[in-house]
Amino acid sequence: MTNEEIFGTDGIRGRAGQGWLTPAGATAVGRAAGQVLGSSKGIAILAHDGRESGRWLEAALAKGLGQAGVTSRSAGLLPTPGLAWLVREENAALGIMVSASHNPSHDNGIKLFGGNGGKLNDELQERIEDLLRQETAGEESSPANKLLIPEPGLENAYQQHLIHDLGAGLDLKHAKVVLDCANGAGSHVGPRVLSEVGATVIPIAHQPDGQNINRRCGSTHPEALMKAVQAHGAMLGIALDGDGDRCMLVDEHGALVDGDGILTILGRHGAQQGSLPKNRLAATVMSNRALHIALEEVGVSVTETAVGDRAVVEAMQEEGLALGGEQSGHVILGERTAFIGDGLAAALAVIEVLAQTGEDLSTLASAYQRLPQVLLNLTVTSKPDLSLNPTVMEKVAAAEKTLGNHGRVLLRYSGTEPLVRVMVEGPDAELIERLAQEVADCVLHEIGKSQ
Repeated sequence: MTNEEIFGTDGIRGRAGQGWLTPAGATAVGRAAGQVLGSSKGIAILAHDGRESGRWLEAALAKGLGQAGVTSRSAGLLPTPGLAWLVREENAALGIMVSASHNPSHDNGIKLFGGNGGKLNDELQERIEDLLRQETAGEESSPANKLLIPEPGLENAYQQHLIHDLGAGLDLKHAKVVLDCANGAGSHVGPRVLSEVGATVIPIAHQPDGQNINRRCGSTHPEALMKAVQAHGAMLGIALDGDGDRCMLVDEHGALVDGDGILTILGRHGAQQGSLPKNRLAATVMSNRALHIALEEVGVSVTETAVGDRAVVEAMQEEGLALGGEQSGHVILGERTAFIGDGLAAALAVIEVLAQTGEDLSTLASAYQRLPQVLLNLTVTSKPDLSLNPTVMEKVAAAEKTLGNHGRVLLRYSGTEPLVRVMVEGPDAELIERLAQEVADCVLHEIGKSQ
């Protein structure tokens, strides 16, 4: 494992029981993280999502942390933003979230947070990687570690933070809200928070059994939520992802409101209230052009970033912005959420706008008229630099010429999965589907030649 890339765009992620996600591998990660981050303080806070591998990986990480002199405390089943908040509140040296977010149940991952509750900078990450490259992660199939006992007080502290700091003053007057917890990390805290701010909560996919996380549910599969909102006559629906750091919304008619739609609502309202710093927010290159159009109408500009919430956060902090996010549902409310995406916090922020304006979600979301967009995810076994492939670049240039000023083509590799993403956007749905397939065929052919 000496030459591998250990950290992707969102920590270590892969098949549970393989590589660094074995008991021995996770122990090594915990030990390295403790050595780099735990010297000045002696506490680490850990949490996990709803996967069956979560608790034994957590135990293995705690074993490694202990070898580095760091004491572990478990928050149990808790969203990633909850863990990040607790690290700051409890004055811990570091936090570790065991989660593979929206990936299927057989995967898992390790996300590291520094003492400020934020994701690690490149320098700290490289120091941990240097230590790990001196290790060999074993291939044991079962752990020999004692499972950590979760502390209910930690979960409750985060719950109260959401209610009193982000949901303060809200009274939903028993309005119906359908909450899809993705059978993941938000399954406990999500329904409780919404109930406490006055909603009549109809939870779905809120009983994780280790295998059902993200299975036909959550922010990546909102179809069941869309039907449930209509069936119950709900005010809105909220779909979390597996680790609770992103959300999608569903309006009262059953229509989906994605991350760009949420940014549109919060950005326009902030501008109208004079509460959006610099009348500017941050969004990635994957955001639909409709976001820019809807925000320009009220004088809000967009700082465009690379893909990933880390890039969004960096831009927000550099420019002093209080709002940013991704089309996928990562919405970052600046200092209010310690610059971490928080699905429940984003939902509460939108609910607050609904309460202040008296408008339905469909009305507020109508400012965002999404341009047709095709996204193809292609499985690959290698990731050569496509910008250096003249055949691929010629095909992309030809597609962009066909679209003119009314669309765009974007190629990028996934940072967490063996995928290349081909995105084409434009006003003509039939045309962009054809162009996307042509570009995808070319990419796969050229990658195949390079192997």
